[in-house]
Amino acid sequence: MPGTAGHILPHGARCADQTQCPSTADRLASCPYVAYPILTTVLAVTGGLNSTSAALLGLLHDGSLTGGQLVTHADQRLGPLWTLTRSQVYRELPVLAGRGYVRAGKPGARASLAYTISAAGRRAFAAWLASPLEADHPRNPLLLRLGFGSHHSKAELRRLVSEAQQEHSASLATHRDTVSKLRKGDADPFALAAAEFGVAYEKALLKWLETIPS
Repeated sequence: MPGTAGHILPHGARCADQTQCPSTADRLASCPYVAYPILTTVLAVTGGLNSTSAALLGLLHDGSLTGGQLVTHADQRLGPLWTLTRSQVYRELPVLAGRGYVRAGKPGARASLAYTISAAGRRAFAAWLASPLEADHPRNPLLLRLGFGSHHSKAELRRLVSEAQQEHSASLATHRDTVSKLRKGDADPFALAAAEFGVAYEKALLKWLETIPS
């Protein structure tokens, strides 16, 4: 491939425009500059799914859901640490239907469609579960700003830390409420574990914020 600037991908392939290539799986699935053999290999390993598709198929194992319900269920099950936006959901559902991984039901209220996972979708999801775990690449805007803390004034730093403390205290309360509700019901133990991770994450981050020089 031409020696243009951009991401260096597996086997030396390059993406000429890194703005079109947000993450490894999605980058390989969407970037027109990636060699076709690399793309087909990655899709075969992951069952042909990106993270959004996999999350939707996972949620549909619990029963038929509309796009709006999928957004709500994703927030309840995975919380703010793994978000699915409405635009992502409605963009991905037709793709999954085109691959035969989900089936759309008859239009309901407000022309909403309930989607059901197919046998092919269950196989693709199982292949994704068995695929190697992708590297974790967190993108925390707070950490980015604090990484350049020496360029802030003391007042700006105090404001930044205070805003972060308020935001994450609210998130901690939300996670604790979710944990409480799950413990009272007959919850999936893994959904409970995900909510408990949210509690642990927010508590650790708030404790870390107390150490920031101001």
